[in-house]
Amino acid sequence: MMTRRLFVAGGSSALLSACVMQPQPSPQPLVAPEAERFPPLPAHYGAITTEPYPIPAVPEGVVPPELWRQDVANPFPLEAPGTIVVDPNAGFLHLVGVEGRAMRYGAGTGAAAFAWQGDARLQFCRSWPRWKVPESMIARQPDLEPYSVANGGMDPGPGNPLGARALYLFQNGIDTLYRIHGACEPEYLGKRVSSGCIRLLDHDVIDLRQRVRHGVTVRVLPSQRPPEVAVVY
Repeated sequence: MMTRRLFVAGGSSALLSACVMQPQPSPQPLVAPEAERFPPLPAHYGAITTEPYPIPAVPEGVVPPELWRQDVANPFPLEAPGTIVVDPNAGFLHLVGVEGRAMRYGAGTGAAAFAWQGDARLQFCRSWPRWKVPESMIARQPDLEPYSVANGGMDPGPGNPLGARALYLFQNGIDTLYRIHGACEPEYLGKRVSSGCIRLLDHDVIDLRQRVRHGVTVRVLPSQRPPEVAVVY
């Protein structure tokens, strides 16, 4: 089980900053070399025009097939149906189903994800949530002051770090400040490049939200992998 110490360690501002991509070296272009191109993406990664804000298609040749959303044999047979299991080592989020099956999603996890392992409760979900920046984070990044709690936060839509959906994780009735949310850049899927939250493609977090129930267990496994890049606070 997680302890409150794990969530508080490093300060709550560091945890909330998990919802923002930390500054990274410039990513490689979103077009893979010809010899490394992947098969065409499934149709469900096309542009979504039925949401309040447009969601562009996932670029071809960027996301490896193993990170595509797919129904797989359940690797966690002891978990109850509905449980969410996050494996930072593999870069996967599994939603445990029935009859030995699970839905698997590619997930970006935090470079500090090893500090968060154990169980949480999916307390509630929000569509196109506002992002409210804590004062402690604004002290480090004054340019975020317009998005403070006092100012009402950042409007939903393109550019909001939480993306199309956010699933809020609690422990013992206390907000952990961790989220499962959208807005993961395709080139970072399956990698550990931010400071905490679990990030999915918007296409996948919308699908996950449709399948999950409030109150289910979210289990984050220990991480053994080093981060792909250094976290810059």
